[in-house]
Amino acid sequence: MRRSRAILTVLTSGALAAGALTVLSPSAEAATTLGAAAAEKGRYFGTAVSLNRLSDSTYSTILNREFNMLTAENEMKIDALEPQQNQFNFTTADRLITRANEIGAQVRGHTLAWHSQQPGWMQSLSGTALRNAMKNHITQVMTHYKGKIHSWDVVNEAFDDSNGGRRDSNLQRTGNDWIEDAFKTARAADPAAKLCYNDYNTDNWSWAKTQGVYNMVKDFKARGVPIDCVGLQSHFNSGSPYPANYRTTLENFAALGVDVQITELDIEGSGATQATTYGNVVRDCLAVARCNGITVWGIRDTDSWRASGTPLLFDGNGNPKAAYTAVLSALGGGTSSPSPSNPGSVSPSVSVSPSQGTGACAATVSVNAWTGGFVATVTVKAGSAALGGWTTGVTLPTGAAVTSTWSATASGSTGAVSFTNVGYNGAVAAGASTSFGFQGTGNPPSGTLTCTAR
Repeated sequence: MRRSRAILTVLTSGALAAGALTVLSPSAEAATTLGAAAAEKGRYFGTAVSLNRLSDSTYSTILNREFNMLTAENEMKIDALEPQQNQFNFTTADRLITRANEIGAQVRGHTLAWHSQQPGWMQSLSGTALRNAMKNHITQVMTHYKGKIHSWDVVNEAFDDSNGGRRDSNLQRTGNDWIEDAFKTARAADPAAKLCYNDYNTDNWSWAKTQGVYNMVKDFKARGVPIDCVGLQSHFNSGSPYPANYRTTLENFAALGVDVQITELDIEGSGATQATTYGNVVRDCLAVARCNGITVWGIRDTDSWRASGTPLLFDGNGNPKAAYTAVLSALGGGTSSPSPSNPGSVSPSVSVSPSQGTGACAATVSVNAWTGGFVATVTVKAGSAALGGWTTGVTLPTGAAVTSTWSATASGSTGAVSFTNVGYNGAVAAGASTSFGFQGTGNPPSGTLTCTAR
């Protein structure tokens, strides 16, 4: 469905007194982070996270500020979660869920069934024993994370690169129905999670591998096999460049009645050429209604599995590259480039201890609404004294519900809903501001926002 920008409202309130509803023109300030800009388009913008890098302050600052979807780079793969048969270790991966909750992001699960990164015990199995082990892994992992995962890569990289057929693997040798068996098991384990097939070299519509995956999805939809989305990894370089028919590929998969997600995007290169390609990919996604999100495979070039190709949006020092600006612009966001040390809208020259805030605050919100839904971007501004934390509240109209929140923690989803700062944006200097956002279904709020200093 095409979403119009027909409604744009600003709701205002002080900490103690409610202000009047004001209607602004569509020239309101654009979002200035990737996640917020994508959310205003009804989409997400995410990144792969390596949990051992969370102690790196530059890495964590960018992560907290920019992204509203997180994917574990390795910590949710089979060998990490089930190192010994039926002995599961969720401790490390659970940290990703915790971080996502702290910053108001969602999580993609990656990956449940794959020929690679299998633990030794799984590699030694075959036939019925392997099939049952795969199904048990899917069931146990999805049950543990039930209600906490937006989308799962249920099956990863099951097609051969050359002829459009299935890849020879121990899983494939259990029988050609192993993929649909995996999806049926996944649906039973968590009916609410989106179930995706994910692969690389499926970007060019004319390639045999792309057609092989397309025909499988078409068959699944025709026979009622549960599948909700297709993930295109989209690792682009000189040997596998961005194809001119990329949008056609997205459109054709979407036409089957599944969502399309760009799941592992990185583009080797630098400067204007790299920036142009990143912008093209984003515009292609925005042009396809069912392309509902983009994930880049890492944050800084030095974090990338292909670091020598400098394929990401931030350089090794955490500075935004031309590619970052191109992506933000393509999403319709602001053009200002954030400092890697600036966690949000608070002036980087002012240091505020979380324990110091005692002042009043005010909340303003711009709403981009369409028939049946809306995205709200809220600015929280401190008064004459610094804030150590804040909570804003709004009453939604009957039938409206909050479906996702970023850079804040929501309490409730219908009726009276409150939003509390996350760890990195609670401290706000006197007179400075920070922001968060939420997306919802139904009619947008039409009353006032309250803001209370904590």
